[in-house]
Amino acid sequence: MGKENRVSGRSALFGLIALCTICQGQVAWMPSDDYLKWDSKRAKAVGNSTRVNGQVGGRLNMRVVATDRSINYKLRATWLTPEVIRATARLAQIHQGLSEQQTRALVTEAEAVDDTVILVEIDPREGSGVVPEDWTAMLGPRSNEGAPRLVRGRDRPTLRNVGALAGTAQRDYAYDVFWVVFPLSGSDGQPLFLESDREAELTVRIRQKVGRVRWPIPESIRRKARPAPDR
Repeated sequence: MGKENRVSGRSALFGLIALCTICQGQVAWMPSDDYLKWDSKRAKAVGNSTRVNGQVGGRLNMRVVATDRSINYKLRATWLTPEVIRATARLAQIHQGLSEQQTRALVTEAEAVDDTVILVEIDPREGSGVVPEDWTAMLGPRSNEGAPRLVRGRDRPTLRNVGALAGTAQRDYAYDVFWVVFPLSGSDGQPLFLESDREAELTVRIRQKVGRVRWPIPESIRRKARPAPDR
């Protein structure tokens, strides 16, 4: 009887170890609640980690002022990755005294938005001072070989009401702000970013002027872009 108990206990131990191994494998790719312990400094650092600056249009030495266009446009873009969303929610928790449940709700609301969101800020230099309505934004992997895979973004003004999509940087009112949503798969249904891709590139076109900014492709975005496994 004692031997049977030892065998049973050993089997149970092996089963527990196997279960823990599976759980550890899940933890490796599933988001955790660690962000709820970040201090303000770390949350701001994570939130600003995908904020990049650029310019739409070239630099001119002479000043040309027109009422229908601007010389060029200052450009900022913040990729609202899962990490940035959590950093934004954490800062809201700190500043507004939110509970953990309320903070998680902010993250859930932001991640309910399909695909991926980039916060695009544009500041016209002189001229009309207005961003034309027909400007466009394209996202895809940076490629030096042939035509890159690109998807076109859609401006979603209503996303300004989603708290965890506000970003962590203080608002600069010189810039017009746009919440641009990009699909993470092409028209063929394949992921926008392949495992061999290293950098993502955002291309903003305003009339005949073009600007580009780049990021390393976050692993969290790769995971989000991968098709769900068949069950």
